[in-house]
Amino acid sequence: MTSTADLYDVHGDDLQSLPLQLRSFGGRTTFEGPIRTVRCYQDNVLLKSLLSSPGDGAVLVVDGDGSYGTALMGDMIAQLAVDNGWAGVVIHGCIRDSAAIATMPLGVKALGTNPRKSGKQGTGEVDVAVEFGGVAFRPGARLYADGDGVLVER
Repeated sequence: MTSTADLYDVHGDDLQSLPLQLRSFGGRTTFEGPIRTVRCYQDNVLLKSLLSSPGDGAVLVVDGDGSYGTALMGDMIAQLAVDNGWAGVVIHGCIRDSAAIATMPLGVKALGTNPRKSGKQGTGEVDVAVEFGGVAFRPGARLYADGDGVLVER
């Protein structure tokens, strides 16, 4: 993959640059793919369900409303993503089991960590446009991520 800095130099404002300083947790620090989305709040049932299905190299963008209250993904759900061919997960929220996730061949960016499990009510929405950090994430748009940050096609 071309670096995000070089991609931005070539494509400029055709790309949105996420200004949030997400931390990188996965074993892959560079990843890209078409976007799938989940909107949820302290509830990871839909996220787990989607990552249990074939990813075909997609990146799951999770709008967890920026909550630090619970983790939306741990090592077992991350392993589902690996097993099902997802390129990465970008979470506007937290993860847990960060040491285990660091060993997995998966791109993972999130706000931080919290060992507390999320709820299991199954609330939220899948494959809807979500927005955080001033960036719109549309299902099917391409996302690029590396150590410098996250870019998304407009």
